[in-house]
Amino acid sequence: MGDDTTPVTVLSGTLGAGKTTVLNHVLAESDRDLAVLVNDMGEVNVDADRVAESSDITDEDEELIELSNGCICCELRGDLLDAIGELTRDHDREFDAIVVESTGVAEPLPVAQTLTLGFDQSDLDPTEFYEETGIEPLENCHLDTTVTVVDAHQFDAAMESDEILDDDGTEKHLGNLLVEQVEFCDVLLLNKCDLVDETTLAEIESTLEVLQPRAEIVRTEHGRIEPEAIVETDRFDFEDASRSAGWIQELEEPHESAEEEHGVTSFVFEARRPFHPERFADLLDAFPDEVVRSKGHFWIAGGEAERSEASDRASGGTASREDEALTVNVAGQSIRIAPGGTWIDALPADEREAQLEANPELEEGWHERWGDRSVGLVVIGVEMDHETLRGDLEDCLLTDDELDEDWSSYEDRFPTFEHPGEDAPDEAESTEDATAETTADDHDSHEEIGLAD
Repeated sequence: MGDDTTPVTVLSGTLGAGKTTVLNHVLAESDRDLAVLVNDMGEVNVDADRVAESSDITDEDEELIELSNGCICCELRGDLLDAIGELTRDHDREFDAIVVESTGVAEPLPVAQTLTLGFDQSDLDPTEFYEETGIEPLENCHLDTTVTVVDAHQFDAAMESDEILDDDGTEKHLGNLLVEQVEFCDVLLLNKCDLVDETTLAEIESTLEVLQPRAEIVRTEHGRIEPEAIVETDRFDFEDASRSAGWIQELEEPHESAEEEHGVTSFVFEARRPFHPERFADLLDAFPDEVVRSKGHFWIAGGEAERSEASDRASGGTASREDEALTVNVAGQSIRIAPGGTWIDALPADEREAQLEANPELEEGWHERWGDRSVGLVVIGVEMDHETLRGDLEDCLLTDDELDEDWSSYEDRFPTFEHPGEDAPDEAESTEDATAETTADDHDSHEEIGLAD
């Protein structure tokens, strides 16, 4: 990005991680002319008040803008663009950089999409977004650094917690939110290190390195950080950041990791037959506590179900479970199931041929009976018993005899999904991408599960 545009740093982190403390320290120590945007879910922006009280912000110094009563990864995305646009286009001063402190329930990926693309990833025509909001495209700034602040003292408790956070009516699991914040960042600030012993810190760092191998990990105490570590670093690249999470790298280059320091290991499970819905649901209900992260795509054997319009077309009006990919997202105690799109093999013949012609590499892995249907799961854990868990996953697959049974007789406790107003994504050979298209801006399109009766 050219030097004539204003760099933007986005601070993310769960509630209490220390984002405001970090921001105050950067303001106190930086010699740059900074503008600050603080996002708070409440009608009164408490974090903005704390920044104003704890720093030397005045009308002649840094600029502070509050974005309250909403989240900048959801309903305030337009307000975020509007505020930054005002600072970079219409303000009577030029700032060296802009720092955005997200609310504690914000996911960094949608914020990065907004700042990088200027519109929602699901919008095919950005012009429509600008016309509806009245916001102009951002031309005078660029996303420079994404930072996630992690509370070292509460890290293990957060990963093991079953706490549900309320994001303006949308429920988010604390452990899942923490992992998503870690997986999408350029810099990881491991804060409150003075409250944790060295052995625990090393174990947390090992886990963070597996979850996000691309990020620079910096230990901090009381939020003290050199401003240069997070401002004007020129580290952000949207494509790299989007594919830098450890689970994505494992799926793209699968390998069985050796026993690593502090016992943080991973493996990839792949198969070309469906899971039995009852057995796989039972396994998810009893998933080992040693698993800190698992993500991927799968399919289950089953009968008719509420499916998307695309699947209805493919099957002549009667949709089947095996026509649609599902995705699983495990983070700590959180397990989410989401739609992953319609398998290409389940599409009408003309659409299927068009997809294969556009993506000839699919032919290489095309199964004679199942087409592009597959299972691909990444599992990351601490002191995890690979052999036992892999065997448990193998046991969830249909046996040779079950492949020829009537699948409609199986009990199916997995959720069904509707895709209002549009077809499900067609290219399901990479279902993690299909899920992003389906769910990036629809926070109700996944379901937090216990699948127990």
